[in-house]
Amino acid sequence: MTDLQVKSTEQNGLHLHLGATDKFKTISIMLMVNAPLREDTVTARALIPHVLQGGTTDYPNRKQLKQKLEEMYGATLTADVQKKGDAQVITFRMDVASEQYLKDSVSLVEEALTLLHQLLYQPVLENGVFVSETVEQEKRSLKQRIASIYDDKMRYANVRITEEMFQQEAYRLPPYGREKDLDQIHSQTLYEAYQSMLKQDRFDLYVIGSFQEEDVKQIVSRVFTEQHQTGKTIEPTKANKRIEQIHIVHDEQQVKQGKLHLGYRTHSTFSDDDYEAARVGNALFGGFPSSKLFINVREKESLAYYAASQIESHKGVLMVMSGIEFDKYDRAVEIIQEQEKAMKNGEFSEAEVEQAKGMLLNQALEALDAPRGIAELSYHEIVANHRKSIQERIEKIKTVTKEDVVRAVSKWELDTIYFLTGQGGKV
Repeated sequence: MTDLQVKSTEQNGLHLHLGATDKFKTISIMLMVNAPLREDTVTARALIPHVLQGGTTDYPNRKQLKQKLEEMYGATLTADVQKKGDAQVITFRMDVASEQYLKDSVSLVEEALTLLHQLLYQPVLENGVFVSETVEQEKRSLKQRIASIYDDKMRYANVRITEEMFQQEAYRLPPYGREKDLDQIHSQTLYEAYQSMLKQDRFDLYVIGSFQEEDVKQIVSRVFTEQHQTGKTIEPTKANKRIEQIHIVHDEQQVKQGKLHLGYRTHSTFSDDDYEAARVGNALFGGFPSSKLFINVREKESLAYYAASQIESHKGVLMVMSGIEFDKYDRAVEIIQEQEKAMKNGEFSEAEVEQAKGMLLNQALEALDAPRGIAELSYHEIVANHRKSIQERIEKIKTVTKEDVVRAVSKWELDTIYFLTGQGGKV
């Protein structure tokens, strides 16, 4: 499956990416709308995809939209908002059945692209702006989603360490927006933000599955006739801040278990030569159940209920996340830093490197087993503004050596230690 080519062209400033393959029974259509993370737009942009799903001029409410999807042999439509480096990305996804598996001769791809276009360009309006009832309903829903993050203490700790670690950088902003902005948003301001999105953002449209490339290109040129910003490229995220001293933050709440998160600057992003080596390093450090953090912090010392790390591809961030007893803070910090030092000293075997590479390759191959995964993997190149195909990345992982890993992890710098402890908790 790794030989799949995603072919890219541009039409009216819309970036079209086609991955034709007979491997899947469904065709996935994904539209990514990318703009820089900004304080004045982050919450409005997080609301827009949900308001747009409220209906189109042809299907003016959620019920009729759902009926239309059911008529399209159970097609699905979802939308979400993510953060990739310093960019906020709105994604619309549609999945439809591949036509060769249908009895009827219908062009579901054309129907899906037409519906997606309507969703984006023909929303239901009231007095020339969004319907106020829909906007208020989606504001309430977003408020509930933000509240649910506060209730999930692991996610909450991740939000807080990100705010603290990137105080002067756009990356501090959550992709789903902020509750404090909601009161300032109403139908008119949201509609203006939507108009600005259509004019200024970069649009990338992926179609992955079984189809004739020329047919889809023609459909897209017929349906998406609007002019987008031609040749708009994404400014890659800057990730080169140096650490002068470790920032330590303790918050107190009524929690039963402490959340200890450590944030590192890796100084390696998607476009760097040692990016794959840094990923192998993270896999050894805390990325899998066989990693140093899991074995030493959780298993050997019984210090944590969980201990893991994850790496962000575009900002060059590595986050260590652990759940600990309040009084285990000092020892947990000490042992996590011991594991970091062991990584930098090369205290791991060639066999462990090969095992970590195997797990990362399995992950990549699993992603390639779904149309959505192919689009997500391919989109990294757009966000980084750096051409490095999925196949090249897989081959690069295979060639990573122990020396490469040591060189990559030696660049890691601890930036912030965040601890969410119980009220009155002493550490």
